[in-house]
Amino acid sequence: MGSALQAPGSGASGSRRALRTGLAVAAAVALLNGLLSFNPWWPTPAIVPDHRLAPEFVWTWVLLLAWTARRGTPGRVALALLAGAYALLVIGRYIDVMVPALFGRSLNVYWDVPQIPRFLWVTAQERPVWQLAAAVVAVVAGLAALHALLRWALGVLARVAAPVALRHRGVQAATLAAVVLVLANHAGVQATWPVVSRPVLPTYWKQAELLATAASPERLARALPRAEALDAALAAPPGTALAALRGRDVYIVFLESVGAVVHDHPVAVRQLAPARAALADAIRASGRHVVSAFVRSPTIGGASDLAHLSLLSGVDLSDPRRHDLLLTTERPTLMSLFRAQGYQTFGLYPAVSWEWPERAYYGFDVYLEGRTLGYRGPGLGPWLIPDQFSIARLEQLHPRRPGDPPRLVFFPTITSHLPFSPVPPYQPDWARVLEPDPFDADELRRSLDEQPDWLNMFPDYVRMVEYTYRWLSGWFAQPEPREAVVVLVGDHQPTANVTGEGVRWDVPVHVVSRDPALLAGFEAAGFAPGLEPPSRSLGGLHDLNAMLVRAFGAAGGGVRHADSGRR
Repeated sequence: MGSALQAPGSGASGSRRALRTGLAVAAAVALLNGLLSFNPWWPTPAIVPDHRLAPEFVWTWVLLLAWTARRGTPGRVALALLAGAYALLVIGRYIDVMVPALFGRSLNVYWDVPQIPRFLWVTAQERPVWQLAAAVVAVVAGLAALHALLRWALGVLARVAAPVALRHRGVQAATLAAVVLVLANHAGVQATWPVVSRPVLPTYWKQAELLATAASPERLARALPRAEALDAALAAPPGTALAALRGRDVYIVFLESVGAVVHDHPVAVRQLAPARAALADAIRASGRHVVSAFVRSPTIGGASDLAHLSLLSGVDLSDPRRHDLLLTTERPTLMSLFRAQGYQTFGLYPAVSWEWPERAYYGFDVYLEGRTLGYRGPGLGPWLIPDQFSIARLEQLHPRRPGDPPRLVFFPTITSHLPFSPVPPYQPDWARVLEPDPFDADELRRSLDEQPDWLNMFPDYVRMVEYTYRWLSGWFAQPEPREAVVVLVGDHQPTANVTGEGVRWDVPVHVVSRDPALLAGFEAAGFAPGLEPPSRSLGGLHDLNAMLVRAFGAAGGGVRHADSGRR
């Protein structure tokens, strides 16, 4: 690039100008690439730079080269428009990486955009006028500053770097290498992941495709298969769809990150054997029985919503786009079926402490989240509220009285979520767990002193599953005001730093009931008595929807499983 960077003059002044120009080009490249490759500084809304190559920066550079080759240096209007488009990419990158980091899910334009006016209105009511004015000025000034900075950086590349690149073979070779890396990354070559950042444009494309498909009944019908067993149950004569339950309560408890590894890994099997045996004893001592099986989760290591809604809807959500599409429909779920049969439906979500507009699709009659649970004890880890408290608090806030309608409770647990530490103390006194000081001081101190071992999470994971077995054992030992059927199901396998690579996506399912006839239907489908599932998976979590519907509809009639996807 030396010849192009030289300016009239010679000696020290020319060298200084060349140095300043070279530094400006380097700064422009670093800025434009960095603004599309940064990562969140969790758990704050701030960002940290990333060294990887941003695909959209590469395509912008190629566009500038093509423009310069055909039409010369872009004018001010063209650069301003390009800077505006690039700013949209920067905003998209921020949303793409920050929303999942802060809220545990990706942006869903169908649900989230309509919430923005209400959010702004509520926020405005709580702030004085001068603060609102200052916020508006700050946002406008920030966007203007971003646009000006991008226009400067793009101008430097267009006026200085692009003309050089068209004549300099070294720059051309570097550009070609960057294009090859980006294309290989798009093709799924894993070797490029450490050097190429995730692109931004697919985020916009995904949301546009979501809106287009949601607006087209024909496209929706092609994208989302029907849940035949659920549809048949909803169309069945009154009083038959859930006849086998005979008005019993039903609790569906999703055990966070409890996957097949707890039954497959020899160390986990050995260390968890006493706690699992104690759980089996507690179930038996309470007069209940348990049958178990494996089913395949649509996800692994995270994205629990895919597992939750696969079970509830009976739709295979292993393609996450189906999940987002499903939320735009009025497709029925188990909640719909139970409500139609006179059940009151509960959603117990201790992990949520923000507005969750998508819950409208689930249709809970009663929705309890972290803030409404009113936990007054010490915060334990990033998720704060121990699962033992959550289930006890539900029973305290909404006791099961003889005359109340039967209930369906949907409870995705959270304590056993990554990073699996600190492990809460178990409190045998279930009344005390509801108090402000639920734990003994020594036990609490030992727990709070624990720090996640990010390089070796397996020991903490096993201890966390042991805690899960302990509070479940204690829960089954509590007096039962009304008989309930309990479905315990893992949402997905934990992260690969616990399981290792290449593991199966299966999760255990345990159905607990006092009614042997009800459980016999599950055994006919391949479930086995006890807490140890047979090794063969019975299908996906969406197939479990049909198994539950058929078992609850006819005791002892057998539960057919779907052959598709069986191992």
